Amino acid sequence: MKYADPGLKTFYILEILMQMTDENHPMNAAGMIRVLDETYQIRLNRATVYSEIRKITDAGVDVVRREGKPSGYYIASRRFELAELKLLVDAVQSSKFITVRKSEQLIRKLESLCSRDEARQLGSQVTIYNRSKTANETIYYNVDMIHTAIFRNHQITFRYAEWTMEKEMRFRHGGAFYNVSPLHLIWDDENYYLIAFDERAQGVRHYRVDKMRNMTIQEDPRSAPALEQKIDVAAFSRKTFGMYNGEDVNVHLRGEKDLAGVVLDRFGTDIWMRPLDEQTFSAQVTVTVSRQFFGWLTAIGSGLKIIGPPHVKEAYRSYLREILDAMDERTDRFASASGGGEPDHA
Repeated sequence: MKYADPGLKTFYILEILMQMTDENHPMNAAGMIRVLDETYQIRLNRATVYSEIRKITDAGVDVVRREGKPSGYYIASRRFELAELKLLVDAVQSSKFITVRKSEQLIRKLESLCSRDEARQLGSQVTIYNRSKTANETIYYNVDMIHTAIFRNHQITFRYAEWTMEKEMRFRHGGAFYNVSPLHLIWDDENYYLIAFDERAQGVRHYRVDKMRNMTIQEDPRSAPALEQKIDVAAFSRKTFGMYNGEDVNVHLRGEKDLAGVVLDRFGTDIWMRPLDEQTFSAQVTVTVSRQFFGWLTAIGSGLKIIGPPHVKEAYRSYLREILDAMDERTDRFASASGGGEPDHA
């Protein structure tokens, strides 16, 4: 039982309306009087409750009185609609860069933005998926620190880690600190990336935020070369596959008509595209050419082809030959080790 200050009765009535009412669960004055007594040990009469509700309404809160059955008062509109909260819960629980513990905390906070009954609806859809989620708790604070550095125009330093075969995180470059001027944060392929100007290499680089450790904001302002970078984040995300570096090339593609949507989904609707006949189309897209781009193309299959330029077409052929040669080598090695028989399948 809470022991409350009767002078704050307006606040407590607002709290009851926010937590315990919605369109499907109005509460009349008698119900509020009972909750105030049982929860806060504050005893009010109906006239006082009605007066306090008028104060709350005059302050701009959308309190509606429902006639009929069930009758009573409820909060008609909130900062977030239930459908919006469901979208936010889905985003949190499916995000790999948020730890399980932080996901649960964020979802509890989202539930506090609606009534208790609506919160139960949110809770019923919550499943912290049994999938890859980062174990790096500091990412939550790294993102905030990066935003602060960008806003205040400061450089940052950090150490950068990577996984080993022993499932351990190892610092790159012997644990040396990276010194960069942060430019943008981007969410790509369910990971957060920092786009920054590397002061040592004097070029734009990107880093996965969940692999950044020991981050600090420096006193030095972001360098002039960093501030001269004009980066279209949307275009950068469209042309870069898996956030891997490569040469930016205008690539000519030809595809079957059923794959037009796949290309538009990936590169946007402002690309050059035209039908060649009733079954095929031609498109030109700017791509950061990398093995990840070739992997995306391979996954689509033979329905989408590179027409040019020739050096990209040949690089793709080399990529495919390398994979086939590696497969043949492994098959020969297995056959030799097993006496030439076929492997058993379950």
